[in-house]
Amino acid sequence: MIPPEQQGLEGEPGKPPAPKKSSLKGDRGNVCLLMFLYMLQGIPLGLGASVPMLLQSKGVSYNDQAIFSLVGWPFSIKLLWAPIVDSVYSERFGRRKSWLVPAQYLIGICMLTLSSWVDFWIEDTEGPRIVLLTGFFFVLCFLAATQDVAVDGWALSMLRRENVGYASTCNSVGQTAGFFVSFFVFTALESADFCNTYLRTEPLPYGVVTLSSFLKYFGWVFLVTTTLVMLLKREGLPPPDEEPCAGILDTYKQLARVMQLPALKKLAVILLTMSISFSACDSITWLKLVGSGVPREKYAMVTVDLIPIKMFMLLMFSKRLTGEKPFQVFMKIYPFRLGLNLVVAAFIWAIPYMIVNNEIPLYFYGLMMLVYGLVSITMYSMFVAKMAFFARSSDPALGGTYMTLMNTLNNIGSSWPNSLVLLLVDPLTFKRCPTDDSNTCSTSELTKDCVGGCVTQVDGYYVLIAACMIFGLLWLMWAGPITRELQKKDPQEWKVKSQRQKKLEQSQFLQGP
Repeated sequence: MIPPEQQGLEGEPGKPPAPKKSSLKGDRGNVCLLMFLYMLQGIPLGLGASVPMLLQSKGVSYNDQAIFSLVGWPFSIKLLWAPIVDSVYSERFGRRKSWLVPAQYLIGICMLTLSSWVDFWIEDTEGPRIVLLTGFFFVLCFLAATQDVAVDGWALSMLRRENVGYASTCNSVGQTAGFFVSFFVFTALESADFCNTYLRTEPLPYGVVTLSSFLKYFGWVFLVTTTLVMLLKREGLPPPDEEPCAGILDTYKQLARVMQLPALKKLAVILLTMSISFSACDSITWLKLVGSGVPREKYAMVTVDLIPIKMFMLLMFSKRLTGEKPFQVFMKIYPFRLGLNLVVAAFIWAIPYMIVNNEIPLYFYGLMMLVYGLVSITMYSMFVAKMAFFARSSDPALGGTYMTLMNTLNNIGSSWPNSLVLLLVDPLTFKRCPTDDSNTCSTSELTKDCVGGCVTQVDGYYVLIAACMIFGLLWLMWAGPITRELQKKDPQEWKVKSQRQKKLEQSQFLQGP
């Protein structure tokens, strides 16, 4: 999102007015509302992360996990329909409410519908219904991504001009809170072990909540709160010069013009390939962790405990990460992040030697927190550096379109490798049956027929880790000179010139000095 004070009519120079001093007086209610709307958005996102852990405990294949990973794609490709959300609306009902209210109502209805079937689909004796689960959760995330576009736009007009910078804070705090509730809180309360240890005096074989009851509760939360927002919160139309509304066709034309810039073409190749090096580590490791017998709620607790540490580290080094040359900082962190692939793989390999007879020693959780913490800190540091480079390179004359395009390329660059490596794990894994040499354990039926259990000869996870390491080293050698070139480019090389500017430059050239 680009603050309105940085926006202007394309090609028209002018000195912006001196910014007013930021004060939340009069905007406290709007800030709370935005945080709440972003928190609702984080609920489907957190469920999209917790359900794979639940499926892994049911013994699903990595191919099934690859199919379910598609639920995260709507946030990667929302740029495809964001111009429609921005341009088609009812003035009487409100530009942003025209999309926010229907999207949230549909999320609530979808959650209530899903709550009637989800437990049966997961507990099916023939195996979880992956396709049905993926379809419903994909719709949930698609609606949440649509709500995200609407809320991002509403934040620019809901807050006063001098307070619009708080929009990004509302986004990060709200989404984190929603993710926390639907990932950590749900995972903990769904676990019988957690509830028996911390919440009950007499143990029971089930948790306090199920996925069905969780979805039903938040389905009603969405319906009730959306009704209140629709009835009680008025949306005023901003002046055209403050939030210009381009048509759908014009917005898509802007995107096409941006994509034709030589600098952005090179950046697109970088963004679409740089996450391949970490895809096996990011998408498979923590599923193998749960598959090795580590309780889901313990993993969730570790991830939550690290949030304050990550935030503290990022605040300490934020000035260096967002300095004059953020892409160079990104490239300096990249080798350390790449080396952590080996550290993580070694940790996963050592799990059978640390967990004996299903007893997990205390030092194991310390090691898990250390390994996961190092990965998270380097990952988020690289993310912040990328965002700083995007902000410095974006053309303010195009509003948020330019920044959204860069973010979309970055998200796609993370999503497609993660889905691909999940598909490759099973084909690259080779097993044998110790009691029957003709049984290759290549299917679920052959695995069931093997007396004594199949033995893994080659684990596809380690094959993919090695392949990602080799690719990462080659990528570093290839991308280093390109990223240095992109960092040194003149700001004008990232801008799209309007027809008016081109005609003015042409007339000045013809007139001569």
